Amino acid sequence: MEYTSLYRRFRPRRFGEIRGQEHVVAALRNAVRDDRVQHAYLLSGPRGTGKTTAARILAKALNCLAPVDGEPCCECEPCLAVDAGTSFDLHELDAASNNKVDDMRDLLGKVALGTPGRTKVYLLDEVHMLTSGAENALLKTLEEPPDHVVFVLATTEPHKVVETIRSRAQHLELNLLSAETLGSLVADVVADAGLDVDDEGMAHAVRSARGSARDALSALDRVVAGGVTTDDTTVANLLTALATADAGAALGALAEGIARGREPRVLGEALLAALREAFLVAMGVPPEQLADADRERARSFAEQVTPPTITGALETLGSALVAMRRAPDPRVDLEVALVRLTSPASSGGADQTVVDALTRRIDKLEKALADAGPPRAATAAPPPQPPVPRAAGPVAAARATLAQAGTSQPPLPSSPPGSTSRESSEASPTESPGAAQPASQVDLPTSDDLVAAWDEDLSGMLSKKVRARFSAARFVAVRDGSAVMALPNEPHRRRCAELVSEVESVLAARFGVPVPVTLTVDDTKVAPGRKASPAEPVASSSTDVTDEVVDPDELVDADESDGSAVEKLTEAFPGASLVDPA
Repeated sequence: MEYTSLYRRFRPRRFGEIRGQEHVVAALRNAVRDDRVQHAYLLSGPRGTGKTTAARILAKALNCLAPVDGEPCCECEPCLAVDAGTSFDLHELDAASNNKVDDMRDLLGKVALGTPGRTKVYLLDEVHMLTSGAENALLKTLEEPPDHVVFVLATTEPHKVVETIRSRAQHLELNLLSAETLGSLVADVVADAGLDVDDEGMAHAVRSARGSARDALSALDRVVAGGVTTDDTTVANLLTALATADAGAALGALAEGIARGREPRVLGEALLAALREAFLVAMGVPPEQLADADRERARSFAEQVTPPTITGALETLGSALVAMRRAPDPRVDLEVALVRLTSPASSGGADQTVVDALTRRIDKLEKALADAGPPRAATAAPPPQPPVPRAAGPVAAARATLAQAGTSQPPLPSSPPGSTSRESSEASPTESPGAAQPASQVDLPTSDDLVAAWDEDLSGMLSKKVRARFSAARFVAVRDGSAVMALPNEPHRRRCAELVSEVESVLAARFGVPVPVTLTVDDTKVAPGRKASPAEPVASSSTDVTDEVVDPDELVDADESDGSAVEKLTEAFPGASLVDPA
């Protein structure tokens, strides 16, 4: 008699025999019992979790001659035909190989035909492999099939199934089985089949399954055949090398695994899965599918390294697996990734290195702040002052604020000769020899600061009108509690005096303290491209300049041959014509 693999011999025949999928079993069994079967079902889940088995049991229950509480009897002719694969009521189609439009049209052309049983069930496996044209051809019939037809679509990748198909079917999701459920399944199969398998062999089957019932029975078949002597310790050795940051041990473990016949990509995926398990264990949510040995291995690795180290290893190894798809030699990408993970910069001590670097930076900043001394106290905003006459302007308001700050000072002499202030009608206060210097005056910026700030950004903060009038102005000194700004002539100074309040506002915003501005006249010619130094003397219109003495007897008449002024103009501007000679 031909040998039948364990996963085929022990395939569930009733809903109650399906393990670990109680929610799917309840939905299908209740639908059959209450006669509320949908026209289409979409079963999704990982491989080996029971999608095809559930579809076959549904077809058996819908055509069973003596169903009991929604379960097939498994003894009548329709049930036995489904078990034997000879039933005309169940039509299975592999959508991975029959995914063209013509294949789907051929199937749909037979949908309306009758069958011996009550219900015709179409099982489309791997439905996500259908082409776009085949999906569109299936839509209408899937939505409104004949009354005696039920579609069951199975897939491992439901996200690849178009939304129009998912919305036309009732979606049932199957999940991976826990290690406990798989252990019970393997033990029952070993007992029913009379297999000579020890506890270590059964544990290996459960560990190899990773949540899949079919994989567990396939691994059990391999154990029975003697194909497994000892577990492959490559992944465990790789984890140990990563935890100890031993690049040589990591490369040696990889070479040993490849020598055993395992592909580099398979080893990389196994290591990635082990790292994920360790990360979940470190986070306190270990997967239910983990066997005891794998759970202990993950816990041991998570105790040796930190979660950031594990996440960094997951990212590096994942990038290497992506690069291995196009690499001429996949081993190189995996080996480079292992060397990076075991280097000092990526090992478990990397976190402490980062902390040490941050600590040194903080110490350096604290030392710099200590050397700089206590921060300068911000000048408090002056209290509201009574209105100042317009002629006095903001300078008088600022000075009145300083006068009320708590310092009692006698009136100070007016500004020294050589400077003409726009507050010519008001006495300019200065410090008396014995009086304390006001705090705000100490906080005033220096002339160099004013010149630098004016050239860099202050002028750009002014309105267009003010910027145009003060384009020829320049700061020349800080004297008597105010900033002295020079202008080329007296008319220009008078025009700028109308708008000087905006300049004072910009200066106050820039330096954080009120900066009164005194306008003066300076007719000193400055060479183009050269800024006047604050140390240069400031000339003003009030400077005593001796007028030149002219003797009328020494004057000489102009030469008549030189021509008149009109002739001189026409000579200076060639092509000009006299419009009105009168």
